Amino acid sequence: MNPGFIKMALILGLLSCVGPFAIDMYLPALPQIAESLDAPVELTQYTLMSFFIAFGVSQLLYGPAADMFGRKPPLYFGLGLFAVASIGCALVTSIEWLIALRFLQGIGAAAGMSIPRAVIRDCYTGTRATRLMTTVMLVISISPMLAPLVGSLVITPFGWPAVFVAVGLAALLGLALAFWSLPETLPEKQRVPFRFSAMMRAFHTLFRDRGYMGLTAIGGLGMASFFIFLSTSSFIYTGYYGLTSTQFSLAFSLNAVGFFIASQFAATLGERYGQVVVVKWAITSFAASATAMFALFSLGADSFPLLITMLMISNAFLGLVVPTTMVLSLEAHGPIAGTAAALGGALQMLLGAVGIVVVSLFFDGEPLPLVAGIMTCALLAQCLSMITLRFEPQLARGS
Repeated sequence: MNPGFIKMALILGLLSCVGPFAIDMYLPALPQIAESLDAPVELTQYTLMSFFIAFGVSQLLYGPAADMFGRKPPLYFGLGLFAVASIGCALVTSIEWLIALRFLQGIGAAAGMSIPRAVIRDCYTGTRATRLMTTVMLVISISPMLAPLVGSLVITPFGWPAVFVAVGLAALLGLALAFWSLPETLPEKQRVPFRFSAMMRAFHTLFRDRGYMGLTAIGGLGMASFFIFLSTSSFIYTGYYGLTSTQFSLAFSLNAVGFFIASQFAATLGERYGQVVVVKWAITSFAASATAMFALFSLGADSFPLLITMLMISNAFLGLVVPTTMVLSLEAHGPIAGTAAALGGALQMLLGAVGIVVVSLFFDGEPLPLVAGIMTCALLAQCLSMITLRFEPQLARGS
């Protein structure tokens, strides 16, 4: 790899990490936030839900904006909004204001997730584009392992508002990198005006495609199970099992490691056995492991090592499901791949938000609602997999 390629990968990877860090870094602070703002647990969990909704839906807007104005102006807007909203989050005195400002944070963070993909498409094609995307995804994948630990190191001496100050400063650093080191990759003559009718036609095509919608929902249910874990884990680990914020961060990293390691084998397994086979096998295993976890905890086998082990197993299978379903869902929609990717991301974030809301209604600080929510998502994904992959001929061939 030449230095320019590595530099581009690092810049785009760091820009893409802004959103994930804003999610994972403040997880150790959720119990402190609930206590400090005198808020019930479910309202504290809604700070995650509002971020996910904004983060998902806003990606639909940044794509057309980047095609109209170039890649950098929407990126400046998103990172700037994120930084301002982050400082606002650090200064709030009520949970309602935190929920609202987290929504604005999500709008800003979506720029760092969607626009780097467009930059990659502008600069490279074929294997070089794949290699750059893989390198960027590697940088992103490290964030769930590091962000909670960094968050706990900041929270211990300075309190939970310092987390939002830190991610705000990170956004300003990203803004500086984008301004000074990232070239504008879409020349003015190649920019296209936004056409609402064309976007609506693309959405109509996608919503009518059972294969696309089924695969998107399968991946979305998998992501929803992980979002349920995100919204409840800090309360369970620190409140129920008595871990410190640092111990929680290390335990959280173990779950991220399972997902990360398995996802690295998704492409290799897909090439050898076919992507449809991988999805079927991984979904079945995910459902089986989630059901076993629920059965064990329902029968009273409640221990922290057991929970960690079962979550690692379930998340490992999830690491095969999510990227493979994303790739499969786009295969039949090359001409509108950007719109398909954006819509898929938005729908999956919305499913994740719904999962958080539903589980928050039953959450009592103990592990059973968490494992029940994960099992429900897994079984629904299994049912959808059986329907989608059975009745879609182009998928059933094992492409």
